[in-house]
Amino acid sequence: MSKKPVPLQVDDLSAFTRALSRQLGDASPAHLTLLNMVARSAGFQNAQHMRAATTATRRPNPPLDSPPTDVRAVERSLRQFDAEGRLQQWPTRRAVQTLALWGLWAVLPAATELSEKDINRVLEGEHLFGDPATLRRTLIACGLLTRETDGSRYRRVEQAPSAEARAVMRSLRDRRRQRAQVHTDAPSAAPATR
Repeated sequence: MSKKPVPLQVDDLSAFTRALSRQLGDASPAHLTLLNMVARSAGFQNAQHMRAATTATRRPNPPLDSPPTDVRAVERSLRQFDAEGRLQQWPTRRAVQTLALWGLWAVLPAATELSEKDINRVLEGEHLFGDPATLRRTLIACGLLTRETDGSRYRRVEQAPSAEARAVMRSLRDRRRQRAQVHTDAPSAAPATR
């Protein structure tokens, strides 16, 4: 046999081990045992380690000049939004709430005073659970929004977001662009009947 290495790429480890098990017949170990054997032969501790390493390589690498991003926190936050970038539910974990609020902060107009009605209108278009008051109050509590003491005027607080917040805002911006594109591509209303 040749001593030259022959690369092997397997798209689905589970399907590969099932096929291998069929080839081995009655002498084949259990599916999980065989999965772990294949993973160890590829240099991993077990199939779970191989799966985690593969998932990590699929994550986008941050630019070298930026601080490291907590990718898991970003992923947790993004799961709270639908495919069109709207917040589906109010997150229970504070860290996830904060990142989700940065996603909402990004749609508020910069350097513009808005009435409560205007803020509510913006927030209503960006969430699906019908509670703009909670979002508005929490934006204020987190220092992302200010308001006059009488509640008449609101203003977005300009500040530098964290690396995680920037990642959330970037992803949501892309989802919102797709939403806007779908709505502009939608056929216009049916013509009026005579």
